[in-house]
Amino acid sequence: MGIDMTVQQHTIRGIQELGILKLVSERAMYGYELIRVARDRTAGAFEWEEGTVYPCLHRLEAEGLIRSQWHLADNGRRRKYYYVAGKGAARLHQQTIAWRGFCAAANAILAEDAG
Repeated sequence: MGIDMTVQQHTIRGIQELGILKLVSERAMYGYELIRVARDRTAGAFEWEEGTVYPCLHRLEAEGLIRSQWHLADNGRRRKYYYVAGKGAARLHQQTIAWRGFCAAANAILAEDAG
C-alpha cells in the first residue's frame, strides 16, 4: 500500500509554510530568494517551485501571518519582500515545537533496536 497522497501533500504544504515563516522571520526576502535559500540550506532536498511558493505566500499574507512591501532593487527592478508579522511569529513558535515533537517521535520509532 502506497503513501496517501493527501497526507503527503498536507505534510509538504505544512513544512513549506513553516519553512517560509522561519526564513522571513530571519530577514525580509522576496519569493525567488526564498526558493534559493531553501534549496541551498537543504543541499537541494527542498526544490520549491514558484507555482507552490507564491500561492503559499499569498495564503500566509491573507491569514495575517506575513506582510509584504515593494522595494526597488539595485538593478532597478521592483521586488516584493515578505516579513513575518506578530501573528506569524507566534504560529512559527507553536508549529516549530509541534514539528520537533513529531520528528522526535518518528525518530524514536525508526531508531535501531537497542536490545
